[in-house]
Amino acid sequence: MKVIVITGSTRGIGLGLANAFLERDCAVCISGRNQQSVDKIVSSIAENYPSQPLFGLACDVTDPEQIQSLWDGVVEHFGQVDIWINNAGIANELSDFRELTPDTITAVVETNVLGTLHGSRVALNGLIAQGFGALYNMEGHGSNGRKQEGLTLYGTTKAALKYFNDCLVDEVEGSPIIVGSLRPGMVWTDLISEQFAENPEVLERSKGVLNIIMDKVDTVAPWLADQMLANDKNGTRITWLNRRKMASRFIMAPFSKRQIID
Repeated sequence: MKVIVITGSTRGIGLGLANAFLERDCAVCISGRNQQSVDKIVSSIAENYPSQPLFGLACDVTDPEQIQSLWDGVVEHFGQVDIWINNAGIANELSDFRELTPDTITAVVETNVLGTLHGSRVALNGLIAQGFGALYNMEGHGSNGRKQEGLTLYGTTKAALKYFNDCLVDEVEGSPIIVGSLRPGMVWTDLISEQFAENPEVLERSKGVLNIIMDKVDTVAPWLADQMLANDKNGTRITWLNRRKMASRFIMAPFSKRQIID
């Protein structure tokens, strides 16, 4: 039975991945910043998967000591880690960079970049020590070079992660460890909806395009889980919404309406 650790898994894609791995008979560790929230989610999920090994432990990914405690706690509970996913991330509200507060800039960079760096260091040291396992880091808008108005900060953090992931792939080459990255495309979660909190009119204007390019968590997460479980190659970039699929959606848009956002 594979043991899966997912940071930031009390909601959004992280929670979707947790459910998907449980459906595939894996043992899963749920993690988020608040232990009370973690316990609530674990209790809820356990009702659907009463026979599946499930564990929950709070972890603020900006704190290296908490990440180490997460690794140690999972190993103590399950005995090993097969797949570690650095998923925790936050976004800024749609805004020009100059209008963002210093606190917002710090929070997004610390969570998305430093959280992934600290998580990768702990996970790689642990995986190498046990002699097997895989690390996957969540990329996203910005990692493919595309730009979007209002997401300069968020996109910058994800662009940095692409470079980081590519370098880690080289570092572990020739070892039994796999490093990969995840590109889920645009998935309608709190991470996205909160970006429009102060600009509902922008969301209204964008619904046509968003309904073409976006997907739901329960569509993307199971596919990502399947790809990770099947992958045995270092350096794999698991991409849900590739260029071919994107082009096909726009071509078919006049004939087949997709309803992701009401």
